Amino acid sequence: MGKRILLHVCCGPCSTSSVERLLSEGYEPVLFFSDSNIFPYEEFRKRYENLLIVAEHYNLEVILDDWDHEAWREAVKGHENDPEHGGRCSLCFHFNLERTAKKAEELGIDEFATTLTVSRFKKSESIFREGREFPGFREIDFKKKDGFNRSIILSKEFGLYRQNYCGCEFSRRDS
Repeated sequence: MGKRILLHVCCGPCSTSSVERLLSEGYEPVLFFSDSNIFPYEEFRKRYENLLIVAEHYNLEVILDDWDHEAWREAVKGHENDPEHGGRCSLCFHFNLERTAKKAEELGIDEFATTLTVSRFKKSESIFREGREFPGFREIDFKKKDGFNRSIILSKEFGLYRQNYCGCEFSRRDS
């Protein structure tokens, strides 16, 4: 296979077209499910289980990070009432990308990216701004090349659960 890249994955549906694209570009993605923002824990597990369906289809390795919702809550403290796309989201991106950068270093993988950019509801530039703080971050806008629509098609083909909120209790409240 090609060059390894650690791919931070927010959910199975967003991973579909992101993985497909990375494979087509000659990468060997290692999937990293690090999403302490997802609430409740049952939702975290459901999203992880759907990621396993995608990983099995493409025969890819999945690494499950600890669910540390309290650490995430501490990271976004004071921003609980921010609107979507506000300061809380930037802090959340930073939290997840920092954990991904540390895992990439631990594994000896030089590059990492995130599936968060496939969503039409996320501003890729906000994600890139946070990612630039970490060595090895690749600015890949997975919604380009029709990535979002492709993720919907693939999710249906794989029979994946598609959630209706980003993940945290605050986005759930506002959805």
